[in-house]
Amino acid sequence: MSGLRVLGIDPGLTRCGVGVVDVTPARKATLVYVGVIRTPHEMALEQRLLAIGQGIAEAIELYGPAVVALERVFAQHNVSTVMGTAQASGVAMHAAASRGLPVALHTPSEVKAAVTGYGSADKKQVGTMVARILGLAEIPRPADAADALALAICHAWRTPSSATPSAVGTGETPAQKAWRAAEKSAAARRLGS
Repeated sequence: MSGLRVLGIDPGLTRCGVGVVDVTPARKATLVYVGVIRTPHEMALEQRLLAIGQGIAEAIELYGPAVVALERVFAQHNVSTVMGTAQASGVAMHAAASRGLPVALHTPSEVKAAVTGYGSADKKQVGTMVARILGLAEIPRPADAADALALAICHAWRTPSSATPSAVGTGETPAQKAWRAAEKSAAARRLGS
């Protein structure tokens, strides 16, 4: 396949979404794999992190992504949730780095804007667009799985190597066009300041 294979990870201790997509230079995304690594609350923290690391390592070994896209951890009101997310993120970064893979971090609003054209989209809107982009009959469940795929799509669409100049402006979805317009606008604002 010419293009880019991306492993997207939506980190979490109880449910860690994992999704792999192939994206052609014409920005066509295809589902390769989607799943969720689950760990029970009663399991010791170090065992939960080990299980998450092993699940991510297996996905890397089986599907051979070129890059790992991970949700950037941000402060939330619930400290225990953000700590678990940060710990799972660290394990994911370690799994990627130990295999020589680059890791790209994307904020939730970047991901939402990339796949829906709207940075404040809700989970249902993101899931619906992920299913539409990948040509799936149903939204991947649970939401962690759809979020992992959205991360992978976001990264591929933002990476110059996955889109050639000839692909720009041809065959783009409305979300892709909105994303391209938002990127141009942000670049113009940066240049103007």
